Amino acid sequence: METGVGQDSVGRDSAGRDRHRHAPAACPRCGRPLKEPTAWSSAWRCDWHGEVQPLLPPFSPSKDGLDGLLHLYRPATAGVPVWLPWPLPLGWLVAGFAGAGDERTGVRACAVALAGPNPLGGPADMVVVAEEPGIGLGAALAGLDSVDPGAGFGSAPPIATASFGKHDFPLWQVDSPGRAVFAGEVKGLWLWVVLWPDTAGTLLVEPLALRDLRDPGQDLDLPFGAASPRLPAL
Repeated sequence: METGVGQDSVGRDSAGRDRHRHAPAACPRCGRPLKEPTAWSSAWRCDWHGEVQPLLPPFSPSKDGLDGLLHLYRPATAGVPVWLPWPLPLGWLVAGFAGAGDERTGVRACAVALAGPNPLGGPADMVVVAEEPGIGLGAALAGLDSVDPGAGFGSAPPIATASFGKHDFPLWQVDSPGRAVFAGEVKGLWLWVVLWPDTAGTLLVEPLALRDLRDPGQDLDLPFGAASPRLPAL
């Protein structure tokens, strides 16, 4: 699919971006409302976590939703990859997008939600996050209190692999109850793959091939489904 804004949807998509730009923002680590920047500080502040990047309401699982995330803060597009496993696992659908950042910094964390059948039975959810160090969105989705995978991360052999282009990137499993969490580093950015329930982690037995939806000229016919309940709802 074309990731740029189509001529027939410019007005509608611009309006959607404007709503998100002025929407209430939340802490990417705990979901609490933030205090807006003031004349004395350009930072957004959480009462619990101090200065953070503001998390905006999720974008819909649609082309307009993807375009809204990619072009939220003009003239730049998202500042971190918008990772999509591709091809999708059989029967899986794209279930929404989310981003953290503001007009000053641009988008510094992106999340792509998916939903589909668990290989071991029943439904499953997945969220793939790319973020700069210190944001904390991936860790929050993983059920952690920190902004990174925690002490001892990477000390054991990697358990899974993500690939992008001609390069493979190791992923380590992160302990978290009720879900399967994998984390690694791609080009200096955190990559998180979080799946519910934990048995859905069997999807990563095979290497996870990724596409960056920011890249132009991709002819991907994305199948969209219902909005994911796993993305933080403000």
